[in-house]
Amino acid sequence: MDKRIAYKYEDISLVPNFSKLSSRGNAKTSVKLGDNTFKLPVIPANMKSVINEDIAEYLSNEGYFYVMHRFGIDLYDFVVKANKQDWSTISISVGVQTSDYELVSKLGALKSQGAVDYITIDIAHGYCSAMKNMIDYIQDHLPGAFIIAGNVATMHAVNELALWGADCVKVGIGQGHVCTTKDKTGFTYPMFTCVEECAKSDIPIIADGGMKCNGDICKALVAGAHMTMAGSLFSACEDSPGDVLYLGGKKRGKVYYGSASEKNKGSKRHIEGVEKVIESNYMTYADKLQELKEDIQSGISYAGGSTLNAFNKVDYIINY
Repeated sequence: MDKRIAYKYEDISLVPNFSKLSSRGNAKTSVKLGDNTFKLPVIPANMKSVINEDIAEYLSNEGYFYVMHRFGIDLYDFVVKANKQDWSTISISVGVQTSDYELVSKLGALKSQGAVDYITIDIAHGYCSAMKNMIDYIQDHLPGAFIIAGNVATMHAVNELALWGADCVKVGIGQGHVCTTKDKTGFTYPMFTCVEECAKSDIPIIADGGMKCNGDICKALVAGAHMTMAGSLFSACEDSPGDVLYLGGKKRGKVYYGSASEKNKGSKRHIEGVEKVIESNYMTYADKLQELKEDIQSGISYAGGSTLNAFNKVDYIINY
């Protein structure tokens, strides 16, 4: 077997190109996914300590893409409420358990045409028969929904999920800030190289995990991601759902935990995540989204273009 070298985002430096922009503020950060266009190629992770119903509503109203998590929430009621209030985007997560099949059936029976715009099949190891079965079921019961499937870590897996009917694939295994899959099982794939390989497929991919700073979003886009998903960048916000803890003096912390953590599962079985306290970034969600827009605009300027397409023509070097 070939022994390949794989790189994390921190191993990569992007090389600037000539820019014709008169102002980086003129750079366009919008991205299309399915039939809709969103303001940023960044999605808050669909985790309980990152997003809640109020934040989902805010993101929908303001033109950002989101994926509502599936933990301890009545997603049927969530969808019904969002339809009654005429949200511009209704986007939810499901797993592959009996209760998830029942939810899909109930949603399919709603009188609202196209009650769900986006549905993410959210499981730790997405390259499996359970994923194929759920994709088939969603296609039968919610034929108008845009299906995001994940997570996987290879181009072959991306191609298979696309063949099964996924419209977009979420990639990244064991690289998240509060994920312990790599430590508990040995399975993982450093994110920059993972994204670069998976992006060779014809289907759009979402890079999920391993983002430690805003610049990692630009690196993921250079590697070929269509969009990115970040957890810790948003969980650190003042108005994120995570509990607030005081770290001493005026420093505040936010509780952040993985979907496969004991905290989230309420069980000690098959744990592949932890709970951490990270320092608050002292920003609201709105503040953070504005900062991300400005940093991505700057990235587009350094990339030498005026839209996100500029990242397709950026060279990089390996930090040794």
